[in-house]
Amino acid sequence: MKLRLLPVILSVAISATVLFGGWFAYQSFAMENPLASIVESTPGVELVNTKINTNDAEIELKLQPGTSMREVYDNIQSKGSAILGKKALKLKVSNDSSQELDQWWSSALFDVAQAMETKHYAQIPTTLQSRVDASSGMKISTEMNDKFVFITMTDGDKSKYVMLPRTPEKMGVWPNE
Repeated sequence: MKLRLLPVILSVAISATVLFGGWFAYQSFAMENPLASIVESTPGVELVNTKINTNDAEIELKLQPGTSMREVYDNIQSKGSAILGKKALKLKVSNDSSQELDQWWSSALFDVAQAMETKHYAQIPTTLQSRVDASSGMKISTEMNDKFVFITMTDGDKSKYVMLPRTPEKMGVWPNE
């Protein structure tokens, strides 16, 4: 039996195109587009990028000043639960930070890490607030849900958002900084 090379290659190419095209269409139309519309409908949020893997959904976004990161996370988690399934929701906020905010956060990080490690979460707001210089004009907001501690630092028009996971086994290096 002699196989012809052209029909075999053509069959493989068409099958691969249909298979990967179908997967791409499903990923785009059934997963990413509905999730993107949920994110875009959330007040104070501008969607930058969405990437859904088999284990997690990574969403990069920008927040308007005064927007609660906890409320954004909870809104996306609840409204997108049918789309997300058991995937972990990972938010990355890409707002403009300043060198002053980054340096301030670096100096406060040891106290925050100690409070996180010992699970004394109530110390975080008081520790951060005590470090804020009254004349600087910097504002600190801390919130918490069952999975994360959310810290918002605002200095004028610059903001820094941090999500710290509450589960100790995930706290080696904080990826959402």
